[in-house]
Amino acid sequence: MARMIGAKAIFVALTALFVSSSAALTAPAAALSMRTGAVTSQPIGHYEFCQSNRSECAAGQRDPGAAKVTAFGWKTIREINAAVNRDIAPMTDKELFGTDEHWTYPDGAGDCEDFVLLKRRKLIEQGFAPADLLITVVRKPDGEGHAVLTLRTTQGDFILDNLENDVRHWTETPYRYLKRQASFHPGRWVSIENGDAVMVSSVGK
Repeated sequence: MARMIGAKAIFVALTALFVSSSAALTAPAAALSMRTGAVTSQPIGHYEFCQSNRSECAAGQRDPGAAKVTAFGWKTIREINAAVNRDIAPMTDKELFGTDEHWTYPDGAGDCEDFVLLKRRKLIEQGFAPADLLITVVRKPDGEGHAVLTLRTTQGDFILDNLENDVRHWTETPYRYLKRQASFHPGRWVSIENGDAVMVSSVGK
């Protein structure tokens, strides 16, 4: 009887190990893309940007679904990310405009939102769909707010960041994801429901 109980215990332990390992293997696949929720508040800086650039925030944007990016497309994405990071000097809105928030296309200098706007425009000029290029608000590990550009692809969501020249999958970044532009309307924003899931897959990397 003792042997049977011991064998059963080993079987249960191995089964539990297999289940937990399987969950760990499937978790990244489930988080390939951010899971968006309800419409939420639009950042004031983006609202004011839309007032000055109404055509960029108007309804009627077509959402063709996540892009299937070719090798040439990835080369273009990486080149634009690195070039904007190189050519634009990081400066705060307070330094440039004397205000806390002023979203605009940068002219030689800008803050994180300005980097995002310029990268988005350059990628649209290269043929990428606006619905796949979404301004995204995140929180850095130190609690500071930050903006990045999310690229939707059939391989998942990837991040263009002025603090990083590499284009990384969103789960390979250290951020907590809060909200982003809606793929169905460039003037609307939606919450990100699994924004903390990124922290799990980033541990130990």
